[in-house]
Amino acid sequence: MQIMFTACELGVFDLLLESGDTLTSTAIAERLGTSRVGMERLLEACVGLKLLRMERKNNEGFYGNTDLANLCLAKSSPKSQYQYMKLYSELVYPSLQEGNNQIQSMFRTSEKDLFKAINSSKEEQQRFSNGMDDAWSLYGEEVMSAWDFSCFHVVCDLGGGSDALAKKYISLYPNSKVTIFDLPEVVERAKSLVSSEEQQIAFQSGDFFNDPVPEADLYILARILHAWDDEKCLTLLTKLHKACKPGTCP
Repeated sequence: MQIMFTACELGVFDLLLESGDTLTSTAIAERLGTSRVGMERLLEACVGLKLLRMERKNNEGFYGNTDLANLCLAKSSPKSQYQYMKLYSELVYPSLQEGNNQIQSMFRTSEKDLFKAINSSKEEQQRFSNGMDDAWSLYGEEVMSAWDFSCFHVVCDLGGGSDALAKKYISLYPNSKVTIFDLPEVVERAKSLVSSEEQQIAFQSGDFFNDPVPEADLYILARILHAWDDEKCLTLLTKLHKACKPGTCP
């Protein structure tokens, strides 16, 4: 992970994508302003991880991106996972190495609740949101099109954060409206970033454990249940089961 993120942070994958051709380690180091020896070792490691390809010409190595690198690792790619890797590189992996409470280690706080820790500052909110947006840019459309949701016109995205998933949904099902239900501090930030032209996406503040959830034909819980124990998850799912309207979709 650290090798991949380092190459991404330095701009290796973007340089190779923009060049449209393979380059030597010396050329890459010069253009990026790095150590030649260090860059050569980094490139060789990336080849070993199948992030880069290498071919020899006149007994010299020339490096180029793999399809995976062009798609996910170049920061200029619309499906880039740079922010997602940044989140893991800066927060998740260091906390694993320390061996303490992960949430407290990740966010340098006494808070034990993951989402309260994430929302402890605007900077943490932004970092987490950027990472999640990257993830949805990669596979959001595939997830939303794996089943036919066209009969669900009123949708509630619980804990949706930004509008990344909602955008994918309405792009596939343009007759639908999505309400993102999240904590007040999350909604405040997200609303400031949404275009006024996106009238099919609305926001509602609240705590879905303690407050009534918006009425909807379909409730989406994407990548949030892992944050709580089974008892709390069962409480939330039972609440949503009671809120669901029977017979909405044939």
